[in-house]
Amino acid sequence: MKTKNLILVSLFAALTAVGAFIRIPIPYVPFTLQYLFCAFAGVLLGPKLGALSQIIYVGMGLIGIPVFTEGGGIAYVFKPTFGYLIGFIVAAYVIGKIAERIQEITIPKAFMATLSGLFFVYLFGVVHLYLITNLYLGQSKSFYWALFYGFIVCVGGDLILSIIIAIVAAKILPRIS
Repeated sequence: MKTKNLILVSLFAALTAVGAFIRIPIPYVPFTLQYLFCAFAGVLLGPKLGALSQIIYVGMGLIGIPVFTEGGGIAYVFKPTFGYLIGFIVAAYVIGKIAERIQEITIPKAFMATLSGLFFVYLFGVVHLYLITNLYLGQSKSFYWALFYGFIVCVGGDLILSIIIAIVAAKILPRIS
């Protein structure tokens, strides 16, 4: 891997960690800026390096570095919000793959790419929230409950972030390509 790519991958892993601590506490799933940096990693670094930055971020947390919203360590996989972290890896890859296939990036196209990635963040996040809450924590919660607290309550902020990402990507990508 080239030195430039190594630095950029590390930078986006670090930015995602910083995004974990810029949060708005809401019940069950806090709103953070992690998705902002995850999506930018996909758009700017491409699918493989974008996903790698998120793998490094998740790996740092799992080995015990307190980079997640509520700390770190291998036991974090049993936290209700861990699925969102797995979703970040998939999202960065998907967003990067879509962005690299777009010949002329526009705000609507970039927005659709970020929405595609956001779908996977919420897919993994809501399913994990539901399973961990019911099977590991022993609470009896419906899937609607997980959908409400894990998606409906949070998605507005992420849609605003997606618009910001799309605007910035449409302005930056043509200049750095």
